Amino acid sequence: MAKKASAKSSNAGAKAKKASAKKPGGSRGSKSRAGAKPGSSKSDGFIGLLQSPLVAELVAVAATAALASFAERGFAGSGGGGKGKRAGKAVKDAGKAAAAAVGRRLSTEIDEIKKAAKSAKGGAKA
Repeated sequence: MAKKASAKSSNAGAKAKKASAKKPGGSRGSKSRAGAKPGSSKSDGFIGLLQSPLVAELVAVAATAALASFAERGFAGSGGGGKGKRAGKAVKDAGKAAAAAVGRRLSTEIDEIKKAAKSAKGGAKA
């Protein structure tokens, strides 16, 4: 069995590793990127993505599919296994249904984008 390290010695070792891992020349965050807008960051882009109508629609599709899966399975019947196993299987099936619904919706969106791009490309040639 391994010997348990004391808290004092493990903290000192961690501090020494952190100090030696630092590179000279300052931190990465202090340098500004060329061409980047001031105030923009990855988190702003992520928040913008979460607020997009497509993501809201995908969440709605997933929730609807999961709810339909729960309703289809039902909890009133007496199935095999314990109550916890039935509930776990229902949640797993609901997740699968939600993922499948989101996949179908995304493939539909991609097909529509491809069709729009083809028609725009064909209209530009004429």
